[in-house]
Amino acid sequence: MPYLNDFSSSNTPLDMTTTQEFLSLCQSADDLGIPYDKQISYLSRNVVARHQRFHLLEWGSPSLPHLLLLHGGNQSAHSWDLVSLHLADRFHVIALDQRGHGDSEWARDADYSSHAMAADASSVLSELDIDSVTVLGHSMGGMNTLRLALQEPHLLQRLVLVDIGPELSDAGTKSIRNFVTENREFEDLEAFIQNVQKYDPYRSREHIERTVKYNLLQRADGKFISKRDHGPRLATTQNQRETSDRFSIEDTVGISQPTLVIRGADSNVLTPEAAHRFVQALPHGELQTVPDSGHNVHGQNTSGFLDALLPFLLS
Repeated sequence: MPYLNDFSSSNTPLDMTTTQEFLSLCQSADDLGIPYDKQISYLSRNVVARHQRFHLLEWGSPSLPHLLLLHGGNQSAHSWDLVSLHLADRFHVIALDQRGHGDSEWARDADYSSHAMAADASSVLSELDIDSVTVLGHSMGGMNTLRLALQEPHLLQRLVLVDIGPELSDAGTKSIRNFVTENREFEDLEAFIQNVQKYDPYRSREHIERTVKYNLLQRADGKFISKRDHGPRLATTQNQRETSDRFSIEDTVGISQPTLVIRGADSNVLTPEAAHRFVQALPHGELQTVPDSGHNVHGQNTSGFLDALLPFLLS
């Protein structure tokens, strides 16, 4: 099945700064007025953890403070590219393709619970000899960040949760399910672009066109499919998502690390009221709201997202 983007297909890291992808990313950053250092290190690499191959994008020097970035459902590590590009001169950034997404292996046990994904993240960090990290998680990745904080609190210095929390609106979760369901199979790239535009009116068509290749595979019949596991889930996973994969505010009050919650001003997933209740319950919680963005905050208003994020990371 043909891949549309460059990535390391072996254990040998691939220098991404020599690829057309990096040049395209820099063009997007220039268009959006996002500053960056062109002399940074940017690698595509694979790590075997928990008997499974994980793909990740590694930005910046390992001697810098570590950041782990966990993407949302139906996305990949590339969803953080503009954020990673900007931060790579000050942080060592690990953007992980979580199990069943991007260029990581599909889960052999079909388990896509937050418990499994949090354990994956911990194991990948161990393989990279990282024992202290700040974790940024968006949507599904934010739930996995919460799970990691509860399962292995010693690993996390700080948490950043992007448009996610214990209380999510029914309308918002329905829109996410619809987006995932409708992003399965496309006759051509134009059909995919139009579908993304329907759910994401904030990004320009040019920016969407530059990023479509990160999330798609082309089948032998010429059709395009999203780059994630479309197979059946473990039977218990659905039950977990309805019970133990869900969080209440009471579950999270024990998170002692500084926690920043960033929501999109136009998000219908995490309402302002739910976000305030969550932050007030956290021992060290902070809330930032980014204008001109919905659920996919960091992709829809990257500059605004960085303005909300950087004071917290640099404090």
